[in-house]
Amino acid sequence: MVRGKERFLTKLYVGIDFLFIQAAFFVAWFFRFALVGVQEGSHLPLVNYYFWNLNYSVTYIMIAFIISLYAPKRKNKFSLEVAKLFQAHLFSMFILLSVLFVVKNVNISRLFLILYFILSLVFVILYRYVVKQGLRNLRSKGYNKQFILILGAGSLGKEYFNNLVKHPEYGLEVIGFLDDNRVGNVGSEKINRPILGKLVNLKQILSEKIIDEVVIALPLKLFPKYKEIIKVCEKTGLRVSIIPDFHDILPTTPYFERFGDLPLINVRDVPLDEFVNRIFKRAFDIAFSIIVLIVLSPLFLFIAIGVKVSSSGPIFFKQERVGLNRRPFYMYKFRSMRHVQEHISNTKWTVENDPRRTKFGTFIRMTSLDELPQFFNVLKGDMSVVGPRPERPFFVEQFKEEVPKYMMKHQVRPGITGWAQVSGFRGDTSIKGRIDHDIYYIENWTFQFDIKIILMTMTNGLTNKNAY
Repeated sequence: MVRGKERFLTKLYVGIDFLFIQAAFFVAWFFRFALVGVQEGSHLPLVNYYFWNLNYSVTYIMIAFIISLYAPKRKNKFSLEVAKLFQAHLFSMFILLSVLFVVKNVNISRLFLILYFILSLVFVILYRYVVKQGLRNLRSKGYNKQFILILGAGSLGKEYFNNLVKHPEYGLEVIGFLDDNRVGNVGSEKINRPILGKLVNLKQILSEKIIDEVVIALPLKLFPKYKEIIKVCEKTGLRVSIIPDFHDILPTTPYFERFGDLPLINVRDVPLDEFVNRIFKRAFDIAFSIIVLIVLSPLFLFIAIGVKVSSSGPIFFKQERVGLNRRPFYMYKFRSMRHVQEHISNTKWTVENDPRRTKFGTFIRMTSLDELPQFFNVLKGDMSVVGPRPERPFFVEQFKEEVPKYMMKHQVRPGITGWAQVSGFRGDTSIKGRIDHDIYYIENWTFQFDIKIILMTMTNGLTNKNAY
């Protein structure tokens, strides 16, 4: 049985992380200096490199502790763990390079450092994935379980129970409920749990049964009882979790801050509100856009000629859109339609077999090639490579009255591509579905999420049947 040894396992991660970083060091050394066949004496000896490797390893472990990488995480998604691993390794390498610069040790091979960083990250991610899957399989088979008591058999308690039933890999088993107004069982005919008594029976139940965590799923009107419930649980040494009765208006990952002695819940957590995240994303946008504009410059010339030959009028088309903080800007495209009055293009959707389109315009719209000039918008700072798609002011005024939370999309820069678009919500599709995906992106932004969306765009998001 693994149950009861979570703290030992999390400490074990420290040692295994260290060992895999050492393995990455020796593999990187072998590839750089042994396999390539560098002449002996033309580089620093192994002992010098290993000294800096130890500095990197210790720094990594310290940062990992700071960002809670070694905290229990059976309920967390592995993608979150990968994001933290990348963050820990990136900061560790940055600190190592800074120290090497300060001490003027510039003879370290740059190719070795690149190999070392990549291998350290890959080795740790791979072994942690194997461990994660192994623990999930054990939990699914009944090992390493934690037992949950739910206070409240109403809609909140039932929803939490149903979620646990769907995820046996978490190893969380509900032993029952306490509720003042209900009796019997909760759940389906196949999987259900009994209501063990009323809230006043909590102390007795905790003394009679093995319980690891108490989950409070009570309606807001019973809030006065929370303090006594928490007091009883903490006296027994149990963890307590609270499902707020207003959970449906909270973001996916609520952000807590303090104002004096009062805790505050930020109703909309936006990772890109953090200065470091904004700078990192902006730097990537600029670098990526410059590369795209250089590499695809021949394609730009081909499209420009095609637009000019297919119909009279300018090569580029610009249209007012609503961007970051609801500020208007002009978004660029290759012109795909015959020239029409501005108020028509600003207030009318493009429809299937739209008579305004040119033949060449139909092609570049279906393949999204008309969107390429928006990389100039990215360089100007109006847009990002990835983000919610911007809309025309006429439709923004319409949708903000019809679709709840529509205006939340303007908390970040609009993008050339986005989570909604690669998920199928592009063109003539559900506006609500599009906004739900945009808000999910805003609340869950990571650099890895951006890379995933870019890769999905390149593999299956360039052509679209709804792109009229």
